[in-house]
Amino acid sequence: MSFVDGYFTLVVFLFGACWGSFLNVCIYRIPAELSVVKPRSRCPKCLTNLAWKDNIPIFGWLALGGKCRYCKAPISPRYPSIELVAALLFTWVWLLHPYELRVVPYWTMVFGLLLGSMVDFDEMWIPDRCTIGGMIAGPVFSFLVPSMHGADTHMGGLLQSLLGLAVGFGSLWLVSVIGKLVLKKDAMGFGDVKLMGALGAFLGWQSIIFIVFVSSLLGTIVGVSLIAAGKKEWQSRIPFGPYISLAAIIWLLGGFNLWAWYVDWIRSTAY
Repeated sequence: MSFVDGYFTLVVFLFGACWGSFLNVCIYRIPAELSVVKPRSRCPKCLTNLAWKDNIPIFGWLALGGKCRYCKAPISPRYPSIELVAALLFTWVWLLHPYELRVVPYWTMVFGLLLGSMVDFDEMWIPDRCTIGGMIAGPVFSFLVPSMHGADTHMGGLLQSLLGLAVGFGSLWLVSVIGKLVLKKDAMGFGDVKLMGALGAFLGWQSIIFIVFVSSLLGTIVGVSLIAAGKKEWQSRIPFGPYISLAAIIWLLGGFNLWAWYVDWIRSTAY
């Protein structure tokens, strides 16, 4: 890696950490229907506005020893953890597609997935700005950056995005309808259906089977583990959005290569 490449990689890491800091604000304020712009960040315990140096992503928390400068109340390590995860994911996307325009829509998608996942964990629902917003942003980005779908023309990128949206939305909607008929109750939230439509719009229809398969596998493993540990019951609701999001990120960061290998292996063993 050259000096210039290293410099831009560091800039992207810090850029991602800053967006992770804003992500923390969104995760807290959006479910509460509060503005994500005003007021300034403040201690949730003593309500004192935080100084700029206390808001430096990751390092501000470390410098304070995980405590408020004013009232010494503990600050959850979740905040720097989310900032670090955002920074690492932004950097990974950059390393996969350096100096390419498609890093912008992919960063946008990653931000939305992290936001939707954390709100789903906390509140058991996914904000429409992550799902419906994704179904709008995906086609727009795909028209502007057709390389997202390997297309040569702007219209080709848009059509591929719309096809992915239809396949993603339609497939999980069908699963939810069948699940409701079999189980006599909602098998999943409609937010998950909209989220899959947004992912299809960003990643294309080819990603849908992989995302459904991997998210179902991850959700089953975690759900059974929680039940075995006595932390959940069989009838307990478990948010599915985070597992859909994780599967989509795996696809984005190279999972499509694993899927291609798996499909080739299945074909070779079938003949």
